[in-house]
Amino acid sequence: MADSIVKDVVMIGAGPSALAAAVYTTRENISTVLYEKGVIGGMAAITDKVDNYPGFPEGIEGMRLASQLQAQAERFGAEIEFGEVSEIKDNGDTKTVTVDGKPVEAKAVLIATGSDYNKINVPGEAEYFGRGVHYCATCDGAFYRDKKLVVVGGGNSALQETIFLTRFTTHIDLLVRSTIKASDVLQRELQAHVDAGRVTVHLNTTTDEIVAEDGKVNKVKATKDGQPVEFDTDGVFVFVGLNPNTGFLASSAIELDENRLIKTDNNLQTSMKGVFASGDVRSGATMQIASAVGEGASAALAIREYLDGLRQHVPERMLPTAE
Repeated sequence: MADSIVKDVVMIGAGPSALAAAVYTTRENISTVLYEKGVIGGMAAITDKVDNYPGFPEGIEGMRLASQLQAQAERFGAEIEFGEVSEIKDNGDTKTVTVDGKPVEAKAVLIATGSDYNKINVPGEAEYFGRGVHYCATCDGAFYRDKKLVVVGGGNSALQETIFLTRFTTHIDLLVRSTIKASDVLQRELQAHVDAGRVTVHLNTTTDEIVAEDGKVNKVKATKDGQPVEFDTDGVFVFVGLNPNTGFLASSAIELDENRLIKTDNNLQTSMKGVFASGDVRSGATMQIASAVGEGASAALAIREYLDGLRQHVPERMLPTAE
């Protein structure tokens, strides 16, 4: 081993779920290190404003929320380091996590790498993320009360979120690249909103550009049936699927579902004993910051129980602990 010290817990990712978990583990003197390859706070940190996180009646900037979560975890002793994990190896009572090509030993691992929303990769999408371009209706839909929206997508999530958004907006233009592929139940439910004039469905329509004026999104340029068309709008919601950050698990024995999200049991433990998962990377997650934080706390309690069981069966001298 490159290092004789075995951490109690290695957490992969430093978003809200992992940071919440670290608060719980470190408060109980469980040595914890988090490895983050991108931005501390994850997608929450790059969200302009979080308006539905409990305890902030006026909302809170995503970066500020992430900074406060980080400060709280570090206050209790969590180590947060930048590094990319490429592999998890099961050694039985320990795990080897490969970080930037180097092995790190741990008794338990929490995977909280989250998921990224699939992008349509058109001009204006990245530039106005969180400022007119969104990927979560329950997070940001209320900002568009009595306004017009464009929704991009034709699968189950696109229809579900479009239906949800109708409670706020005056009208939605739904842009579908080919045909709607959502379930019949959702299509029937959407049709009721179409009949009421609240949603217009545009099939065979590709989104080409998101346009803003004075820093505010006001138009979408598209191609419908081969012809250019424009849609006036106050905002754009994109629902073309999720991309879980689980590529580094390709060679591991950790079981994923059909969407490449991590399967867990009721204790948030994966198919590899001693490896847990929480937040948006977990199969069945709700993709909300509040629930990701809750899952992080639950995972930390499950990890504590796992470590307690490990100590009862393995002599402590075999599992050196970081000071």
